[in-house]
Amino acid sequence: MPCVVIMAGGRGERFWPRSRMAMPKQFLNLIGDKTMLQLTVERVKGLVDLTDIYIVAGREFREIIINQIPDLPESNFVIEPFGRDTAAAIGLAALVVRQKNPLDVEIVLPADNYVNDEQRFQEILRAAVIIAGKGEQIITLGITPHRPETGYGYICQGDLFDTVAGTPVYQVDRFLEKPNYKKALEFLSRGDYLWNSGMFICRVDLIGKLVALHAPLLAEGLNRIEGYFGTGSYPAMLEEVYNGLPKISVDYGIMEREENVLVIRGDFGWDDIGSWTALERYRDQDESGNVIEAKGVFLDTNDSYVYSPDKIVALIGVEDLIVVNDSDCLLVCHKDKTQEIKKAVQILREQGYEEVL
Repeated sequence: MPCVVIMAGGRGERFWPRSRMAMPKQFLNLIGDKTMLQLTVERVKGLVDLTDIYIVAGREFREIIINQIPDLPESNFVIEPFGRDTAAAIGLAALVVRQKNPLDVEIVLPADNYVNDEQRFQEILRAAVIIAGKGEQIITLGITPHRPETGYGYICQGDLFDTVAGTPVYQVDRFLEKPNYKKALEFLSRGDYLWNSGMFICRVDLIGKLVALHAPLLAEGLNRIEGYFGTGSYPAMLEEVYNGLPKISVDYGIMEREENVLVIRGDFGWDDIGSWTALERYRDQDESGNVIEAKGVFLDTNDSYVYSPDKIVALIGVEDLIVVNDSDCLLVCHKDKTQEIKKAVQILREQGYEEVL
């Protein structure tokens, strides 16, 4: 029986000002009536029981998660005392899961992705679980690109490894960092380059072996923490050790260094929902190409996204803008610069505006 680990500790800074430190984007209802976390839990319910779903997040999000997923067992909250990036978070989750069954297959998913075809999504995960259950390979899901995206990492697909339940499984030739626009166009034309979805499937005991092999300092710290698991000293030891763990991503720390990685093409309508412009794909546009979630006047305004639930907006003679008016903050950003929102948040933090972050 597989289990699902949902990574819900991100800050979602590119969705500021709606996404804040106290309520980041995975806990917001950006698409439909349910939050991104709730949608992620819903799409795996037909694959695993709720008792086999684990959510990794900081302790400051505990009450939010309880409110949004009220039936999740308390023992399935994997609380990080500090943010130490994805390698540490996944290692900690594996530590918790293997107390039940070290041979479980762990499906690791981000909390803030969107999937259109949930049936196909589950079919692909079932195929991945079959392979991962042998305990020899780690499988990732790659998405066929349909635009020259510069905001994602890429996977170069290698030779066919096997076909499981009608689903082709390929070897990974290599992982690639986020490209510039010219290189992204080249990847798009090649056909064997896939977006890195950040989802992977691996047996729990193999995760431990890979961490020990590729990130020994991380493994050493996690082993110290595990020695106190289930004791009264665990919370204090977790806090003491976790803050000193190496801060590395699972892609850089493990996936890119491991030779025995497989990839399955994820043809299930995946979207990262990584920036304000991504939301336009799920909103109706007016005759001028605008997505308007606000009241006001929009004269000679074209191809813009406007969100202002509480205040009247007037736009005149503009195009290709993101305008987000959220309570105490206003964002005005050209669509070509949405990746710079994270930088703006960092500058606001440096200038002492923590109260709006």
